[in-house]
Amino acid sequence: MLAHIRAFAKSWVAAVLIGLLILSFAVFGVSDVFKTRAQNEVVHAGNRSVTTEEFRAEFDRAKQNLEQQNGQQISNELAVENRFDARVLEMLADREAMAALIEKIGLRPADALITREIQKIPAFFDQVSGRFDKRLYEEALARNKLTAPQFEQSVRDEIAQSHLAAGLVDGLRPPRAFGALAVVFAQESRDLAVFNVGPGAVEAPKPPTDAQLTEFMKANAERLMRPEFRILSVVRFSSAQVAGRVTVSEADIRKQFDFRKDSLNQPETRSLVQIPARDAGTARSVADRLAKGEDPAAVARSAGVEPVFYVDKPRTAVVDAKAGEAAFAMARGEVRTVQGDLGLAVIRVTGITPGRIVTLEEIRPMLEAEARKTAAAEKVYEISQAYDDAHAGGANLDEAAAKAGVPVITLGPVAEQGFDPTGKPVAGLSAKLVQTAFRLPEGGESQIEEESPGESYAVRVDKVIPRTLPPLAEVRQPLAQAWMNQEMAKRLRAKAESLAERVRKGESLDTVAASIGAKPGRLAGLTRQGAAQGGPLSQEDFAEAFGAAKGGVFLAANPTAFAITIGRVEAISPPSAAENARSVEEVRPQLGMTLFSEIGAQMPRYARTVLKVRTAPDLARQSLGVETPKAGNEAAGK
Repeated sequence: MLAHIRAFAKSWVAAVLIGLLILSFAVFGVSDVFKTRAQNEVVHAGNRSVTTEEFRAEFDRAKQNLEQQNGQQISNELAVENRFDARVLEMLADREAMAALIEKIGLRPADALITREIQKIPAFFDQVSGRFDKRLYEEALARNKLTAPQFEQSVRDEIAQSHLAAGLVDGLRPPRAFGALAVVFAQESRDLAVFNVGPGAVEAPKPPTDAQLTEFMKANAERLMRPEFRILSVVRFSSAQVAGRVTVSEADIRKQFDFRKDSLNQPETRSLVQIPARDAGTARSVADRLAKGEDPAAVARSAGVEPVFYVDKPRTAVVDAKAGEAAFAMARGEVRTVQGDLGLAVIRVTGITPGRIVTLEEIRPMLEAEARKTAAAEKVYEISQAYDDAHAGGANLDEAAAKAGVPVITLGPVAEQGFDPTGKPVAGLSAKLVQTAFRLPEGGESQIEEESPGESYAVRVDKVIPRTLPPLAEVRQPLAQAWMNQEMAKRLRAKAESLAERVRKGESLDTVAASIGAKPGRLAGLTRQGAAQGGPLSQEDFAEAFGAAKGGVFLAANPTAFAITIGRVEAISPPSAAENARSVEEVRPQLGMTLFSEIGAQMPRYARTVLKVRTAPDLARQSLGVETPKAGNEAAGK
């Protein structure tokens, strides 16, 4: 074969082909060959990048979390319309920029540390043995659309960032001057005179006419609009449906036991110390000292080597296989010199934990449950295949369900968020099923879609009920109340503005308050610190009061009393010097954490600037199967 290849390479045909290849490089540019990856990147930060596939997986995970928090489904189109894709993209750009910057400054956790951290995660532990299970680890990653290198990289990044944060916190101590400014700001006190302008100060609006309500309804149409509803026919393929029809034989359980017993058995573990020796003489000296009970670390140090400790480890954990074999043949406390694969070494066994063989009867319930689950899954697959074959052959959803022997359930009306016209969740519907249904036209039928492991469905949209405004008669009472509240708020604001203007022009606050039958209250010694802890005024009152100068007049809404507060700053007093000095040291740790938070918030921006991070929003959006909005819409969304 090699002779034929060499002969071909020397022929005129090969020369022509190579010439064409060189010509193509000259015409199209060598760099075009390497552009594929760059064209598939939505984020590029230093030596790191995020591909369209990785972005889509991250977007799906973020959207799923949002759906779980809100208890309703969100389509990709709706998410993009609200710029959720842009937020995910920015989050990824910040994350990759920070990780690339940390790598650039040389902070990189060791591979062994990553492995140890992953093996501590309880989600990857076998429930029977209580140990890390690689199979569970891989299955968990697959469910979350992650590869092992991606997950390990995320763990590495998280550890690196936590180490960086710990270093910053340890070394960050704000100057006393910062503390003094913070204390002055927080403990500056103000004396206020305030009164409320309530509904009694203005004429109550008359009930609205139908024309006014109709106009009000049009102005608030988007908020009042009923969502689109759909009536659905659903076919489910579930393990629960067939649970009573599956049987498990003793042979099935025995087969499962034989397959899993090696992983369930607990091997013998040992604790030992292994000290390398350069020659036989050194080995004898080390062995003698270990046999006398001397400290292994001290013995190794005198021999100019580092001891290797194994604590409660199986034989497979000993790096040198021959040394491990010898160690597991020794008695507790025994010392032996061993010629291993990696050289001469002295071993002392300090502890032995016997292994444990798991019996069939111990784990029979678990194996039986797993066997039933497997049998049910096979039965569900058989039923779903019968449905799929019939549906692919031209049968509609009802006909295919009848051939497969599964019922058809009618559900709805249901909105895209999963609730019925009364606002209650529709039972028997998952977010994924509703999402599938709202992608179909009226009369459209889906293929079989997986809902969760062992659970799938097919759905048909029987009827689409379009978005519409409710009849005026149906919403008259709450709509009239909203109109009255809005009108009253307008009148209160106008009245308060006119009263405040009288105070600004020099009229006494008491006189102005008396004109509407009110009496001002005096509030002394109010501080910003008190505002944070809650006080007699609303947060808006506090904000306005501490934004005004001495003698300044302010207005603020008081939602609790459905009123407008009018106030004047009577006096401003800084904290005493003694009080200031005592509080400075108390506030510095808190101020340090505030500075750390602000530094942390700015670091991604700094990293993106230094690394000249590039993002591709349009490519990211296209990867979700959603068209890029027009320029006007994009601008409106910002």
